[in-house]
Amino acid sequence: MSDQRWLQLVCYTQEDSAEAIETAMEESNALSITLQDKFDTPVLEPLPGELRLWKDLIITALFDYDTDLATLSELLENNTETWNIDKFIIETVEDQDWERVWMKDFHPMKFGENLWIYPSNYDIPEDDSVKILLDPGLAFGTGTHPTTALCLEWLDNNPPKNNTVIDYGCGSGILALAAEKLGAGQIVATDIDPQALVATKDNMQRNDIAAEKISCYLPDDCPTEAVDLLMANILCGPLNELFPLFSSLTRKGGKLVLSGLLSEQQHQIIETYSADFEEFEVKQLGDWVRISAIKSS
Repeated sequence: MSDQRWLQLVCYTQEDSAEAIETAMEESNALSITLQDKFDTPVLEPLPGELRLWKDLIITALFDYDTDLATLSELLENNTETWNIDKFIIETVEDQDWERVWMKDFHPMKFGENLWIYPSNYDIPEDDSVKILLDPGLAFGTGTHPTTALCLEWLDNNPPKNNTVIDYGCGSGILALAAEKLGAGQIVATDIDPQALVATKDNMQRNDIAAEKISCYLPDDCPTEAVDLLMANILCGPLNELFPLFSSLTRKGGKLVLSGLLSEQQHQIIETYSADFEEFEVKQLGDWVRISAIKSS
């Protein structure tokens, strides 16, 4: 570990003031600026280039240790009311091995009866369980969010042996990887963000999955053949809009698994998909739900 230090400015404010405060931080030579929700409300699957913020924000800027923040501090103080600033704090941050810090909080996770996710540096047990290896730093999910956990649990309970599968909105590829480990045949992973496809391919290599087993595409390039199982862990709005596509991509008698939904949104999705699907089942975890169904014959 190095002995390098930084100055960190943490500002509590609201969405309408974010741009002005970020600009002030940038003009003071901020090395990085991070926006997070004050109340930990998730924002899932924004469109490329879209910035969707929470009402109450914490904006954190990192500066070189010798940066003079007097001017910026005075600017924030003078605009406390105009920029809706509750408070701001300037503190010293010591250098750390951030990956090691993250790994301390990332422990093996079990889904269903036999599916596990392990950090790749963990001492993996030699047993008959199904194992997926993931590393820290991924921006697209490790299974800790309830919607991902619900999908992984479904896969463990319904192994897609020899099935053709689409993981729509693949993110890290975690659902595609789980499907492959559970015996699926050909798998398609697709996402609107090219970085998700990079993450998926990286995780395939990490898990010794042959390139031909999971094919990665942007949605416009995705194959159109109907599959045995379509999984989509995205948002309610896109799930509604994608109903015609998802119906066409699921063969008659094929299975559909949808998540990324809050419990109050389930009725809207079921109403939309009832036109072509039946035998709906809903599983809830916290405020989130997973919906599974069968394509009508």
